Amino acid sequence: MENGSSSTGDAKLDRAASQWLRYDKNPKTASMVQDLVRDGAVEALRKCLSSRMEFGTAGLRAAMGPGTSCMNDLTIIQTTQGFCRYLEESFDDFKDRGVVIGYDARAHPPSGGNSKRFARLAAAVFISRGVPVYLFSGITPTPFVPFTVSHMGLCAGIMVTASHNPKQDNGYKVYWENGAQIVSPHDKGIAKAIEENLEPWPESWGAEEALKSLLLKDPYEDIHTQYFKAIQAHCHHRDINKRSEVKIVHTSVHGVGHAFVQSAFSAFDLHPPYAVEEQKDPDPEFPTVKYPNPEEGEGVLTLSFALAEKEGATVVLANDPDADRLAIAEKQESGQWRVFSGNELGALLGWWMFRCWREQNSDPAAVKNVYMLSSTVSSKILRAIALKEGFHFEDGVSAAAIAGEMISYLATKSSNLSQQVTAIYEEYGYHLSKNSYFICHDQEVIRSLFERLRGHGGQKDSYPTECGRFSIAAVRDLTTGYDNSQPGNKAALPASSSSQMITFTFSNGGVATIRTSGTEPKIKYYTELCAAPGNSDMTHLKKELDDLVVAIIEEFLEPEKNKLLPKPA
Repeated sequence: MENGSSSTGDAKLDRAASQWLRYDKNPKTASMVQDLVRDGAVEALRKCLSSRMEFGTAGLRAAMGPGTSCMNDLTIIQTTQGFCRYLEESFDDFKDRGVVIGYDARAHPPSGGNSKRFARLAAAVFISRGVPVYLFSGITPTPFVPFTVSHMGLCAGIMVTASHNPKQDNGYKVYWENGAQIVSPHDKGIAKAIEENLEPWPESWGAEEALKSLLLKDPYEDIHTQYFKAIQAHCHHRDINKRSEVKIVHTSVHGVGHAFVQSAFSAFDLHPPYAVEEQKDPDPEFPTVKYPNPEEGEGVLTLSFALAEKEGATVVLANDPDADRLAIAEKQESGQWRVFSGNELGALLGWWMFRCWREQNSDPAAVKNVYMLSSTVSSKILRAIALKEGFHFEDGVSAAAIAGEMISYLATKSSNLSQQVTAIYEEYGYHLSKNSYFICHDQEVIRSLFERLRGHGGQKDSYPTECGRFSIAAVRDLTTGYDNSQPGNKAALPASSSSQMITFTFSNGGVATIRTSGTEPKIKYYTELCAAPGNSDMTHLKKELDDLVVAIIEEFLEPEKNKLLPKPA
């Protein structure tokens, strides 16, 4: 076979290896594949070459390494060529408006891959087609990319990051002209265009030449200024911020967030948070944490708690490595730390933003023009607030500063985050949630698990009507677009067949969503029990939710039968 001294005995695999070695100009990944061919390592070759990373609404995310199943120079070029072609077909003025590209600090020395190099190769692809590229000259938080798309009126944006994934991973997030991540059917269109443009174009490898092109511009200084200017629109209590004596610790978990959160606090006239020195600077090895994800629990926050104890701080803020997520923990009177769930933070931030808006808008009728958005798996607490207050609620680095201001305001009322969460639930109804996941590497098992749920009793679009003792009132399947609570059983939200997601609404006020991750080998479940205002029997509510979760795991996920691995302790 070409460029190799051995045959695997698998014609399709041999062709894939030959094509890889023809196309790949990275000496490290090329030699890795060459060594596997020479050694006749069929299984290893099959693992890296028999399938291509699936491009979905979350873009790409995979381990860095050789082959079509990994993130590397060649797959970045192939992906960008397909994306470029798709954008050329979608926008008549694409070559006038252009794209923005940002990146984090991830690196994988064995394969020679790193976010900065991937970003430069992506820039080379666009420049080879005469497209203007705004390439950040240094690492940036993810929010800078969609902000730049909107601020500069660009056609699209790319952020090279694996967010909170393990250190060997990298990713490729894509934003459309509206500054939002792509939705279906763009993911399918881009995936098709990638398959049609696998052979590298002559200038796609010319990252160094692209850096000298007149089509390349660095938006860093301008966007840094404009972003922190723009977020000041969310600052409503500057006087309180200046006087605040609340002490806050911040960790960027070896990611990009430190400098940007410091700037955000400065933009709000808040005292700078204490930085966790060991985690302050970007480090692709993430040496102090097993998983660089604040949502994985207290282990990631151990150093933050220690610094807080030393400085007398009562609140810890943590960003994930690309600084597009925020976790918050607060010290309790018992001395223990409470890590707030994402739904609790959504309740707090939603309450705070609406309160600030109402302070500035005295016309009672104006509330009809207020909208709050959340993801499809978020708590329904914002919907409960909306129903009572009269505004609209739809499913769908500044949060750190906004949280800092909210904490400072609550301190002037002799209150804190924990007390405010309780106050919100007492006024609008308790919303208890329980979220977790199972690990599954077998795509066929995942497919059959979800097909069983949407083929109940052997019939198409026939979903379960009960789960254990719990009666199901409605089902929404955003993989197929089915929703039996909507006219014609058609979902109001966009469907995407590139990921699995089914939501069950129960007669007892419970809601459960089961979905695949899209970026990790996980089957996630999100459950919530929504109680009416006044129902504060927490013992009963917690037991009801616990029983519901057990039923969903046993009846719908069947972990033993499907050999699902539970979330690591």
